[in-house]
Amino acid sequence: MSQKILEIRELTKTFNNGKVVALNTISYDLEKGKILAIVGESGSGKTTLIRLISGLETLDSGCIFLKEKLMSSEATFVAPENRNVGMVFQDYALFPHLTVYKNIAYGIYKGVDEAERVKEMLALVGLSGMEKRYPHELSGGQQQRIALARALAPNPELLILDEPFSNLDVILRNQLRQDIVRILKKTNCTAIFVTHDIKDAIVVSDEIIVLRKGDVLQAGNTKEVYKNPSSEYVKLLFDTVEF
Repeated sequence: MSQKILEIRELTKTFNNGKVVALNTISYDLEKGKILAIVGESGSGKTTLIRLISGLETLDSGCIFLKEKLMSSEATFVAPENRNVGMVFQDYALFPHLTVYKNIAYGIYKGVDEAERVKEMLALVGLSGMEKRYPHELSGGQQQRIALARALAPNPELLILDEPFSNLDVILRNQLRQDIVRILKKTNCTAIFVTHDIKDAIVVSDEIIVLRKGDVLQAGNTKEVYKNPSSEYVKLLFDTVEF
């Protein structure tokens, strides 16, 4: 039986005293183990949506549930550190003064065998033996893998990847894209992948949301959305990619 990890209900967010609508009554459910891509041009609401889900922003109206627990509403707000949501940023956001080991161990909960968990995460991302290195001693691709290992180490209910390949060259981007999908599927991790690159979204995701100016233009199974675009805008978005 499938389990809903994320439930978004009528989510609305505005800025500038209501003059700018960032998200307009968004609703969506995400089941365990699924990878959701959120795509759209700059200003579509992608960043606002993930900030609301992770607790880095407060909503105007609507509700956000994680594993059936209310995280955000007009009357309720659970702090980011209590949501069990992992984040992987486009700039990696590793601590430069900490070793790889300490970067990965940073978010591991008390009571967990830290050394064993770090070893497990390094093996998962294919970087065993690099515990004593510092971020500046790693390539861009290696830094991104360590960022992923650090985010996965606390075993989050939901993992959010914000433009994770934007700083990588094409060859490394393609390799890392395949590796991340493999890792997420192996761990049965539920994930949200934010990107403006349609090819990244199609290759990585099971489901997709197309946003434009705060509205959901189309959402659902990635292959179905690709094959049956509901508007000219969505069709043009996918036209440059072969699936």
